[in-house]
Order: sequence, then C-alpha cells, then structure tokens
Amino acid sequence: MAWSVRVDPRLCLASGMCAGIAPEVFALDDDHARARVEAAEPDERLLEAADICPAQAITVHDGTEVIAPRPDP
Repeated sequence: MAWSVRVDPRLCLASGMCAGIAPEVFALDDDHARARVEAAEPDERLLEAADICPAQAITVHDGTEVIAPRPDP
C-alpha cells in the first residue's frame, strides 16, 4: 500500500531538508515545501524527512495511521 505524504504550509520553514532527501517527493517553493505527489511507495527516506523537519510540518500516513514523524526514543 502506498503512503500518503503531507506538508503543512502553515508550519513549514522552507529549510529544504526534505527536498534534499527525497527530491522526487518534495519540492521547495518560495515560502515553503510541498509534496509533489499525494501518494508514494514506502521508502525510509520519507520517514527520515518527516523526522528531521525542524518545524515538524511533514506527516507520512499508512492508511489512516500516522507513521512519521516518529516519536523520539
């Protein structure tokens, strides 16, 4: 099953870290990042992008479950 990826533009700081990790999924526009696709094949890089986002603006969903950002250990 594909994962859905969302970027909240109200939270995004446009750091560009997500676009650097997964440029085929994230794009950096003028004031914020955006998801290029609504659904993507499962990929650890998407989880990493959500985890390292300084604004916690990215969420990754597997069906109805939010799987990233992951809680700190």
